[in-house]
Parts: sequence; C-alpha cells; structure tokens
Amino acid sequence: MTIKVTKGGVSNNIVADMDFAKAVYPTSEGYSHELVIEDPVINDATKEAEARNWRTQELNATDRIAQTPDWPNRDKYLTYRTKLRDWPSTSDFPDTKPTL
Repeated sequence: MTIKVTKGGVSNNIVADMDFAKAVYPTSEGYSHELVIEDPVINDATKEAEARNWRTQELNATDRIAQTPDWPNRDKYLTYRTKLRDWPSTSDFPDTKPTL
C-alpha cells in the first residue's frame, strides 16, 4: 500500500504498511501519515481477463443443462454456450457479453 508521509508541509509517498511508516516516521517527531487510495489500472488485458473469467463461470454454470437432453429450452442454452465459446474471437470482445 502507499502511505503519504508529511512533515513541515513536505510530503513523500512510500510503499509500506502503516505500522512500518509510523515506526520509521513517528508522529512524535511531527510526521503525519495518510493512506493513499489508488485506482486500479484497468487496461485492455485486465478487461479481457475479467471477460474470460466471466465466460468460464457461465460455461460452468450451464454444463449440467447442456448434458441433460430433456432440459427445458435446452436448445437456447446450447446456442448461448456456442456464443460464449466464440465470443473472444468476435470484434465486440470484451465489451458486449453474449446473452441467453
């Protein structure tokens, strides 16, 4: 985690846990400490990984349906599963998820 350490109007960010920051830069010597919340980096690789995880979960959730010949609306689920498998090779991956 990132900790903002300030003394006398001068701030520095350090990568450490709060206990370490307070031990090395004690408040008794005039230091203040603030946890810096960083936004996670969301790039194309992250989006694709999250999309693939979601797709895997959907395929796992519909495995039983695909293997049960008399499941109601089974044909729709089989079509959905085909869309899920083909999705990574389409131009709308990972932005538009297949729907049932």
